[in-house]
Amino acid sequence: MPDMTQIWPLITQYAGKVVLAIILLIVGFWIIGKLTKLFGAILNKREVDSTIQPFLKSLFSVALKVMLIIAVAQTLGVAATSFVAVLGALAFAIGMALQGSLGNFAGGVMLLIFKPIKVGDLISAQGFTGVVEQIQIFNTILVTPDNKTIIIPNGALSTGPIENISTKGVIRVDTTFGVGYGDDIDEVRSTIKDVIKRCPTALTDREHDILVNELGDSSVNFAVRVWTPSANYWDTYFFLHEEIKKAFDQKGVNIPYPTMDVNMVQAN
Repeated sequence: MPDMTQIWPLITQYAGKVVLAIILLIVGFWIIGKLTKLFGAILNKREVDSTIQPFLKSLFSVALKVMLIIAVAQTLGVAATSFVAVLGALAFAIGMALQGSLGNFAGGVMLLIFKPIKVGDLISAQGFTGVVEQIQIFNTILVTPDNKTIIIPNGALSTGPIENISTKGVIRVDTTFGVGYGDDIDEVRSTIKDVIKRCPTALTDREHDILVNELGDSSVNFAVRVWTPSANYWDTYFFLHEEIKKAFDQKGVNIPYPTMDVNMVQAN
């Protein structure tokens, strides 16, 4: 059995410090949360780019938490210099183990400095298409048109190709419609043109293309190219497909589809 006369002085010596350290951690993390929200409000008030705000808030929060941990260590009697040395060695070891994460951190910094994308942009990257919701320290969050959340590491995003659909503010919707060889080309073009005029998201200050693109095996294919604001890409795309089909039905324009002739041969 351990001698309580030896253990009790240690308990009385360090119990108070441990309790104080726990209280400091709880109160400190609560205060850091409040300060981080206040820092975010200041960034908003000063109209700091919304793309960089989550990144700055994360750095601010991490810096305060490191300072809190150092303060708690001093409360427990650990010398600040010794603790910083241990923390530095630990950070080096973690950095070696998490080289990919450091690459993602560097990628996030590059994205925020050179700004190939920003919050609200519609982009295609790493095989995904969506609106940029956040650029965080290690990852970028996309929201797809069907409301799925995609998390892409910043390292891959900063070194790979990015198709920024929103950069110019205007995008062209390219579609193809096939009609029968017996249909009048001029009438088909006029029908499509009327639909484009009715499209609420088609730009009126740009020329739209309605071109005979291909003489296919069973159809004359029209390339229809309509300019629209980037944010209205899908609205324009679906409007054109539905309304052009309806207009073709009303005009009696034939839309060919694959057919197969089956010949029955009677065996003798």
